[in-house]
Amino acid sequence: MTERDEWLATLPKAELHLHLEGAIPLPTLFELIQTAGGNPAVPTIEALRQRLVYPDFPAFIDTWIWKNSFLRSYDDFTFIAEAVAADLARQNIRYAELFFSPSRFADLGLTPARLAKAIRSGFDLVPEITLYLIADLVRDLGPRNAAGTLAEIVDVADEAGILGIGIGGSEHLYPPEPFAPVYDLARRAGLRTSAHAGEAAGAQSVRGAVEVLRVDRVGHALRAEEDEAVIDLLAEIGVVLELCPLSNLATGVIRRPEDHPVRRYWERGLNITVNTDDPGMFHNSLAGEYALLMDVFGFDRAEICRLAAAALEGAWCRPEEKAALRPFFAA
Repeated sequence: MTERDEWLATLPKAELHLHLEGAIPLPTLFELIQTAGGNPAVPTIEALRQRLVYPDFPAFIDTWIWKNSFLRSYDDFTFIAEAVAADLARQNIRYAELFFSPSRFADLGLTPARLAKAIRSGFDLVPEITLYLIADLVRDLGPRNAAGTLAEIVDVADEAGILGIGIGGSEHLYPPEPFAPVYDLARRAGLRTSAHAGEAAGAQSVRGAVEVLRVDRVGHALRAEEDEAVIDLLAEIGVVLELCPLSNLATGVIRRPEDHPVRRYWERGLNITVNTDDPGMFHNSLAGEYALLMDVFGFDRAEICRLAAAALEGAWCRPEEKAALRPFFAA
């Protein structure tokens, strides 16, 4: 490792846009596959690594669903939660909020409430890091399903450490606006809100998330700059943006790293954070994301420290928890 790499590795970090099921370390996912009887398409870890490469965003979604097929029980979720927590702690990530997608596993008879508690059991085995959950209501399954999932998680939100909701999935097929009533219910239940927008769909999706869903944070927002009026809206409101540069590259949403708007958003004064999204599926890390910003976009160390601190400030934990963590993020 270079001195710069060592600095990035030891820098205290926080993540706000991270999917539990997409953050499973490769050896852990391979063990799950072997426990399920193996798969001839991925006889080795290296073959699995090659399987986790995508020509475009729909192919990534298909692979996500394939990978989920090896998660079959509550114990599987406790197992991956512990592995993900340990991997994050190893990277000196002090705080993270992780999406989980309970609706994806309803056909197995796994309920959102018990799933959340199983994940919390795994997190609790790694006390070195502060972790919370965000329930992904899965836009592909529609608003009615989202409302049902919300009703179940509200009852265990405090016990399982669920701070908010979001909608991931096939954004290009399912716009945000029909989910507005569900988001209103979530706010009334005391939950915070986010939405994937401007990743596989354009600036109008970001506008819908902000103006109709009234989200606290926007995931990706990559294509917001297709409409300057949307950029003006984001600047005016100050909504936190959860940018994921290497994710967007891995799914083919952008073709070159330098096409990402992260520097332009920074210079425009937007409230940005940088995150990994699905590091188990994209083979990235938060330190690697920061290295990209330095190598491609000219971010210096002071700016990287400000980005790390911005992630903590954008977090949804209690003010006293944030205050206790803030000294670690002082530049």
